[in-house]
Amino acid sequence: MDSVHSRSSILPVEILELIFSYLERCELVPVLGSNSVFHNTASRAVYRNISETSSVKAWRLIKTLASNATYSRHVRSIDLDFANNLITANILRLLNRALQQLKSLTTLILDFSQTDNAADIAWIFQGCSFSLATFTSSMRCDRSLAKFLAMQPTITELCLRGFNKEYDFTLEPRALPKLEHFRTVLSYPSIIGEVLRGRPVESVSMSLYPGDVCTSLDTLLLSARPIKKLTVMSFESDPPVALLPLIADRLPHLEAFHLVVLMTHYTHEILLEIGSSLAQFKALKYITFMAPGIPASFNDEKSVAEAWSKACPTLQTIILPKGLVWFQRDENWACLKDRED
Repeated sequence: MDSVHSRSSILPVEILELIFSYLERCELVPVLGSNSVFHNTASRAVYRNISETSSVKAWRLIKTLASNATYSRHVRSIDLDFANNLITANILRLLNRALQQLKSLTTLILDFSQTDNAADIAWIFQGCSFSLATFTSSMRCDRSLAKFLAMQPTITELCLRGFNKEYDFTLEPRALPKLEHFRTVLSYPSIIGEVLRGRPVESVSMSLYPGDVCTSLDTLLLSARPIKKLTVMSFESDPPVALLPLIADRLPHLEAFHLVVLMTHYTHEILLEIGSSLAQFKALKYITFMAPGIPASFNDEKSVAEAWSKACPTLQTIILPKGLVWFQRDENWACLKDRED
């Protein structure tokens, strides 16, 4: 053990951290028990970024973090998934104590079951002193969550992906002053609007449902900055050619657009027809279109890329349902398959 210690002590901590960064978490666990130098360095690597999908392991983890300040101070990012289990009040209290210990935390991802999300569980953030840059959660949007977000002025990326109902969710005007990216899955338009209103958001990912399409798209106009990147998952039964003008009317200077259509099957003719709608975009550089349907041939997709480019000359990259990445090369449209051939 002395010889091991003597060899390890002549290596700078930075070198040890670099070596340990190549190890999986399960490989680092034995290192923790080798000697004190390795333990201190390896513990930083083990606890810096934590992702735990097993509820049993997550419970053990938060129990450790709640009682061990040495380990908890290393945590920068933590992802806990309780979506497949119902959690008790005791576990929530334990989670609250663990979160209070994570003073250096910058990324927090918490998923709970639909049953747990029906209750007010944002109280678990009481007494926490961390400053987040990224926050993702499935918990309901209510007054408690709004209060927590108002205490996190450094958040730049926010994702609300729960089965939200319309609770009392009102953000203070000064809340989230640095928010740049917002993603949501099942939020009501009122919630989306509450988050975007007056904030410097430039990137949005959202879902569109029948009856709420125009209302949801109108919320994009509430951002303090023009939206540059938009990702849409559409549950609308109308063809995409009807949706694109609605987006272009509101966001003519959009630069990146990713559209996933779930309820409408595409055909080669529909893809060609979409091209006319793209003409309304003035600065669109990147577009992705995914939808169910019979896969088009390579030549059919190439003709679609050429048609879209003709309608929208600013396009630089196009991804169509086959998953091929089309780009301009020598004034022609090509894809990686061309290079392989």
